[in-house]
This record gives sequence, structure tokens and C-alpha cells, in this order.
Amino acid sequence: QVQLVESGGGLVQPGGSLRLSCATSGFHLNSYAIAWFRQARGKEREGIACISPRSGPTYYRDSVKGRFTMSREQNTVHLQMDSMKPEDTAMYYCAADPTFACEWIRNTNDGMDYWGKGTPVTVSL
Repeated sequence: QVQLVESGGGLVQPGGSLRLSCATSGFHLNSYAIAWFRQARGKEREGIACISPRSGPTYYRDSVKGRFTMSREQNTVHLQMDSMKPEDTAMYYCAADPTFACEWIRNTNDGMDYWGKGTPVTVSL
């Protein structure tokens, strides 16, 4: 049974940092595309970062490129978020799929078979 459990969300000031984690189980992490999505209140969900399977490249949405870094460590995926802005406030979701092409992450809000329940992030003074 595939499971994705996010953690690490919380309140951070503008300019600060936060590290999200996604604990995975039930599948071979290295064989799946793993992505982070986010959805702000009243807005559509958007894909922000994706690691390709088998040590392939990582892709980022333009709005987070250079500030967010996604990494994979054994059965856990991390999203390091630096230089955070109020517009980063959202519910953040981890998702996995065996065939998703990560280069599309910037243009999609879905396409993944498995989802976590999310962790909330608030950037505010």
C-alpha cells in the first residue's frame, strides 16, 4: 500500500526557511517521480518541484527556482524552502507516480496517482 506522509509545515517569517519532509512507503521510491504541489486558499493547486525517477533531473516552477531545493534520501523526500515570501503560504502536498514526466511539473496541477494529506505553511510576520 502506497503511503505518503508530509511533515515540517508551520509558521515562518518572510525571508526565513522551512524544511518539509515526505515519508514514503509501499513502493520503490527511486522508481517513481516524486513531486511537491501546493494550494493557496482560493487558488488552484500548482506543481512546484519534481524529482525524476532513477536519479534523473529535478524540475522547479519558476516562482520557486533558486529558493526551493528538493532532495531524496532513502525513503524520504525533502523540500528545503529558503528566502520565503508571503505568497508561499499554502497547503503543501507530496505526490508520487510511476510514469509522470517531471518536466511538466510547471504546467500541471495533477497527473499523479498517489497523494499525501498535506502540511500547512504560513509565511507571515
